[in-house]
Amino acid sequence: MVRLGFIIGFIALIGVLLSGLAAYRVHDQELTIDGIALARAIDVHASLVQDRLTERELLARVAAGLFRTPSVVKASMLEPLRSSIYAFKTDFVVAGWVARLKPAELDMARGELASAGFSDPTIRNYDDKPLDPRSIDKPIDVLMDVEPRNFETRDFPGRALDQQPVIGPMLAQAMAAGKPVASDPTPLLRRNGPVGLVLAAPVVPQGAAQLAGFVTFSYELASLMLTNDDLSLFSVVLKDPRGDDRELIANDQGVVTSRKLAPDSPPPSATRTVSFGNRDWSLGYYAKTNSIRRAEQTAAIVAAIGLSLTGIVCGLFGYVAYNNLRLSREIQVRIGFERRLTAVIDELNHRVKNILAVIQSIVTRTLRHGSDIDVARELLIGRIHAMSNVVSLLSESQWQGVKLRGLFEARAIPHADRIAVSGPDVAVSARAAQSLSLLFFELASHSDEGLSLVGKHPHIVANWEVTGEEPDTIFRFRWEEFNTSEATRRPDSDFGVILLDRVAPEALGGTSKRYFTEASYVYELVAPMQTVVDMNERDRTEQISAPIR
Repeated sequence: MVRLGFIIGFIALIGVLLSGLAAYRVHDQELTIDGIALARAIDVHASLVQDRLTERELLARVAAGLFRTPSVVKASMLEPLRSSIYAFKTDFVVAGWVARLKPAELDMARGELASAGFSDPTIRNYDDKPLDPRSIDKPIDVLMDVEPRNFETRDFPGRALDQQPVIGPMLAQAMAAGKPVASDPTPLLRRNGPVGLVLAAPVVPQGAAQLAGFVTFSYELASLMLTNDDLSLFSVVLKDPRGDDRELIANDQGVVTSRKLAPDSPPPSATRTVSFGNRDWSLGYYAKTNSIRRAEQTAAIVAAIGLSLTGIVCGLFGYVAYNNLRLSREIQVRIGFERRLTAVIDELNHRVKNILAVIQSIVTRTLRHGSDIDVARELLIGRIHAMSNVVSLLSESQWQGVKLRGLFEARAIPHADRIAVSGPDVAVSARAAQSLSLLFFELASHSDEGLSLVGKHPHIVANWEVTGEEPDTIFRFRWEEFNTSEATRRPDSDFGVILLDRVAPEALGGTSKRYFTEASYVYELVAPMQTVVDMNERDRTEQISAPIR
């Protein structure tokens, strides 16, 4: 007995070590795969954002290069460009022509705005306060034309933008750099309007030495940099250039808000830098799912499977080895003991391989790629529990078979209290019991998924009968769920379809079919009784377990 305990303990130790190693490898692989997928998705998003920004900066450069009119004091400077700027389809909010006017040109500009039909042709400050022309002694930047012209934009022309807190510095930088420059994030159209950026491209007419003005395009920040779909692995934010401790983020409706970062806030999973308007913009990416927790859950499931397999193997080995030890004490002939031990080990290998193959199939089908981890865990635990229950029943009968009614116990399948069972108390073989136990669990686990046709849980009837005469008797099993339909019952899983249509019928050497009636779901299984009982397997087990006389 001490030696047997040592062997079982050694097998258990090996199983625990292998389970831990498998869990560690799965944990490491899950983290690596999640990290690669997240990095690849972030790179794709950053590349798309950069392409989008490049297209919009190219539009500004092209628009600035298309100016050929010698006089800039006009309120229709964008007219020749309208077809060109719309051809780019860059979804700008407002395009504008900002003329750099000398003090002597202000009266002419006011006349142009009045003739163009703008509501307020007065040259005024950015906040609509009047300007005193006598106080102006240098060129100022005045908005002369906008596109599109609508009820929101018709009041804009005539405003001098030099002193505007955001636009003014941007125009000065664009004039100094001689190329398009982007502004800080600012509300567009109105004080509480959508947050966006304004891009200004300086215009120097061909052959001229002085700057004529600027072509400006404004874009909403949400669609420009912060958009991503609901199924993405991350949420994207923009580091606010106006403060190192703030971030800009867009919600599902595209509304951009600024949030303050706490000192203990977790850093983004990754950062990427994009260029736009002669500036660098830092994008931060926060992973939506906790990859570490997901990896730990998967590793825990793998470890539980490994420990369950170890327990099953140790239990089977302990049971068979204990019987062999008990029988060996009664055997007087050494050669008889050696033959018995060889037969027991062969049978153990055969049964362990069968059980491991079934469990391997259950694990592979249940934990397929892309499955929901919580649903997969519940199904996996239930299926392994069903296997464990039938092994316990077989162990209690010394693998002589299992009474068919015993497979409908509440500890084996869900909703056993709602199943009406009828039929002769047939003792099925070990192989048939394993297949039927998984079959009954799969049928019962789907019986409460959908709403019924009459507002009640499905009522289930399970019956079987044995027809015909020896040796050609036939086993007929029928499972019927009432108060359900094809529209309310959730479809069988991939594993369930394979089990119902192929694995269980092939294991019993029979055929099966499943279908819906007007008010029920039916599954039928027909197999030879000789295969269901399998007297050869029972005789082989009896020969192994019977004492030698």
